[in-house]
Parts: sequence; structure tokens; C-alpha cells
Amino acid sequence: MAPSSSPMPRRKPPRAARPLAQSFTHRLHTLQKLTDRVSQAAYEAETGLALGEARCLTAVGAFAPLSVKDLARLANVDKGQASRAAQTLVDKGLVLKNPDPQDARGVVLSFTPEGEALCQRLMAVVEQRNQHIVACLTANEQAQLDSLLTRLVEHARQTLHPPVSR
Repeated sequence: MAPSSSPMPRRKPPRAARPLAQSFTHRLHTLQKLTDRVSQAAYEAETGLALGEARCLTAVGAFAPLSVKDLARLANVDKGQASRAAQTLVDKGLVLKNPDPQDARGVVLSFTPEGEALCQRLMAVVEQRNQHIVACLTANEQAQLDSLLTRLVEHARQTLHPPVSR
């Protein structure tokens, strides 16, 4: 049988109750991607670090000494990204990697003096970026957003790791 020359009729996808572009998760992801792109450019211009490296350097600054596993969790990157970023930061002379006294197979990350100085510069960029992102909001709206984000993050953590009932 010869193939038909008429195209197959296209079916419309089922209509969602709310268009994807208006969903909370889609808009949150869009905001994150847009702010990441601007942050990446700002971090590279100011410190020469890629976004993942900058996130990891600030996590070392906030939580050192810490393991690569903890770095991944605290910098919101996966373990592979954290491991690569940590090694890059070590190679750049910004972070030290020492044996973990608690775990013979593990390492503990901490600053070099150069890493600490760069982290201070980076935190100034982070603060500028945060101010720029919320600049379209009033002071009251910024405070409300801060409170709501805190609640949403805590709720998401509890959803991911529900408390154990005894």
C-alpha cells in the first residue's frame, strides 16, 4: 500500500487547568535561570570564578571546615559538581583539601588566605545581586518575600525528609 500524501491531523495537547508559564514552579525555575545567568556574568567579571565555583567558595566560607558531601548539600549542587568545583578551587590556591580526622577516606575543605579574601569580595557581589533582584519590590514586599521563602524552603525540606514519628 502506498503511503498517504495527506499529513496526519495534529491533535491539540490536553488543556491544563493553568498554563505552564503561569505555574509557580515554572516561574520559580525561570527566575532562578535568569538570575543565575546575570550572577554568572557578575561573578566572572568580579572574581574570575564560574557560578558553581563561586557557590562552592561561599559555602566553604560560611560552613568550613566541611566535607565535599556537605559542600554539595550546602551549595545546592550535586556531589560531582561539588567535587569538581572543590578541586578547581584547590588548583587555584583558594581552598585547602586536608584529610578528614573523622573519616580516613574523606577530606575536609577550608580556605587559604587568598580564598578567604576572594570570598569576601564575592560576598559583596552576592549582596549586590540580591539587592538588584528584589529592587522592584518595596521594603515591606521584600520582608514578606523573605518570610515566605523561608517558610517554603522549610516546607520543601520537610516534604523531602518528613520528621520521624516515634
